[in-house]
Amino acid sequence: MSNENLLIAERARSIQGEALYNLNQFITKDLLIKCFNNLNKNSAVGTDGKNWYECDLMNAAAAIELLNEFKSGRYRAPSIRRVYVPKDKDSKRPIGIPTIRDKVLQSAVRLVLDPIYEQEFKHFSYGFRNKRSAHDALEYMFKEVSFNNMRYIIDADIKNYFGSINHGLLREFLDRRVKDGVIRKMIDKWLNAGILEEGQLSYPSEGTPQGGIASPILSNIFLHYVLDEWFSGEIQPLLKGRSFIVRYADDYVLGFSDEQDAKRVMDVLPKRFEKYKLTLHPDKTRLIDLYSKSRDGKRSFDFLGFTHFLAKSLKGKLVLKRKTSSKKFTKAIGNTEKWIKENRGEKLKPLIKALNVRLLGHYNYYGITFNAVGVRRFYFEVKRCLFKWLNRRGGKRVWTWDRFTLLVLKWTPLLFPKIVHSFIPANPILEEPHA
Repeated sequence: MSNENLLIAERARSIQGEALYNLNQFITKDLLIKCFNNLNKNSAVGTDGKNWYECDLMNAAAAIELLNEFKSGRYRAPSIRRVYVPKDKDSKRPIGIPTIRDKVLQSAVRLVLDPIYEQEFKHFSYGFRNKRSAHDALEYMFKEVSFNNMRYIIDADIKNYFGSINHGLLREFLDRRVKDGVIRKMIDKWLNAGILEEGQLSYPSEGTPQGGIASPILSNIFLHYVLDEWFSGEIQPLLKGRSFIVRYADDYVLGFSDEQDAKRVMDVLPKRFEKYKLTLHPDKTRLIDLYSKSRDGKRSFDFLGFTHFLAKSLKGKLVLKRKTSSKKFTKAIGNTEKWIKENRGEKLKPLIKALNVRLLGHYNYYGITFNAVGVRRFYFEVKRCLFKWLNRRGGKRVWTWDRFTLLVLKWTPLLFPKIVHSFIPANPILEEPHA
């Protein structure tokens, strides 16, 4: 942490439960230049059409001008360009793209807010926080279920969470810890910024656009008060058995050792969210018994791209195991095959080198304890796709399976699957795949 962040964190710790003032002093010209340099230089442009190279905030004069606009209140939050990216087979996710100057200010404000709310956020909250990854959340859940007999799981889904955050309620939550006038006015401007979509400008009265740099911490703050504090402070003390919650951004799981506890929380959960203008998805919110004998999917659940279920460990004990969820696997294979098809005309070495980058990205996330079969299966499916499309370039079939196997195992090797994140003492490397 920087000296400024340490000072903010110390101030937040010293006055627990009270609001902080005069925080904008920590946003300086040097911080704006630092935030500008840390941006993705190839990110999409906002509504002003300027990319990183055309918005030279490394220039001290430009940074000072932006700082003066921010602190004087003259800065006007530009509209956000909305685009859509595929979410799954049947839906798309809206993404808001701010301008470069706006991203710099959002980054700076987030750097001020982060150390304050790190004193507030619960240990079971993992999304959009430094040094708290999705794999950490998965390991926390694994230990709770496996070692504390948490057989009853509430798997819930919030409908359109980022687009449903109530601005008035968010402001009330922010009032509890942040009352710096400059920063709060800036947040209000971002909340009220227009959304430009297909040439039409609209002004939503609720929500924080996904894609904005300040949006993740604002959404985390909202759910911290709506869910985390409520469950850990008001609900858990009333329960008979053991329980836990794990949350990553708007994805969360509740676990219980007692069935009646689980049913009581399942009944009250929709009412709690309704109080704060949020809605649980009726088709995606379920109470699951991991010990169930049924085969209809009621003894497993999806969380963070994995399907979780109970199975015996090597020592014969029931533990929570995981595999790549079918939706994520199908999507990953479909995207990879599409990429191979579009790039099959490239020379072999550059083609396989680029494909290995995609494989490595998949292994880095899905190469986790208990999912060796999943990453191995992904490797073989990608290998099959590559064989298929290499034989569809030039109009002539030139690759036999034996010759192709020599290509991907010896001549220009396709990256073997591996377990990257292991939570057991030995970190196994999978055996070399065979043809």
